[in-house]
Amino acid sequence: MPTLSELIPADAVRLDVAAADWREAVRAAGDLMAATGASTGEYTTEMIENVEENGPYIVLAPGFAFAHARPSPAVLRTGMSWVRLAEPVEFGHEANDPVTLVVGLAARDSGAHTDAMAALARLLADPESERALREAPTPEAVHAVLAGLDAPERPAPPAESPVSGRSAAVERSAEPARPEERQPAGGGAPHKILTVCGNGLGTSLFLKNTLEQVLDRWGWSRYVTVEATDTISAKGKAGEAVAILTSGEIAKALGDIGVPVKVVENFTSTGEVDRILRDTYDVP
Repeated sequence: MPTLSELIPADAVRLDVAAADWREAVRAAGDLMAATGASTGEYTTEMIENVEENGPYIVLAPGFAFAHARPSPAVLRTGMSWVRLAEPVEFGHEANDPVTLVVGLAARDSGAHTDAMAALARLLADPESERALREAPTPEAVHAVLAGLDAPERPAPPAESPVSGRSAAVERSAEPARPEERQPAGGGAPHKILTVCGNGLGTSLFLKNTLEQVLDRWGWSRYVTVEATDTISAKGKAGEAVAILTSGEIAKALGDIGVPVKVVENFTSTGEVDRILRDTYDVP
């Protein structure tokens, strides 16, 4: 499976790009993937149409948009692009605007880039790496930071305590004491939580990775499984799930589907997902 630095070579990175609005920002990411042979110009149009149809759910975290569309004949090979904007632009997201970084994804299928998505989610959640990328002076410097993530996975940064806002590493009492004491009710087969986005292959994978980090830290991974999916599939799979985690825009599109739908604003924040998981299972 390709690594993040393989999917984003130095020639797929552009810095200080001028964009008048969100469409130009997405187009810059799409044009770069077309120039590096990952997709055609038609895929750039499909990425823009995705936002027009589903809203700005691709703005996953403050200042960060993940531009993508469904796999289509316009995707020539799985690849990505990295566009740092000269000036921030508004996508219309209530919590995470304005955007300064647009990462593009052209995926041939839903599986070839999962490791890269996990690496990118860890990168954006790590203040040191995020700062290095923000301050990188050249595309080669950006690529060097991305290549550093191809090493074995580093521990995720600690979630904030929902009680005090202090690091969970400092206030351990805020964590579930032992998973066997607070495991999901009912026993038997693991519970399932769905992470949902418009296409089931980009933003939902970010959220899946963040949720799994929290479950690992709690020691609950054997009790709860996480599946990334799209809006259409989520409606059919809702009966299998104890909860759905998604963006505000996708939550509106799903409507009332018979299970709790939890809105996440920052898909890379283990602290926010920790608080949502506590609320889902009534864990103090």
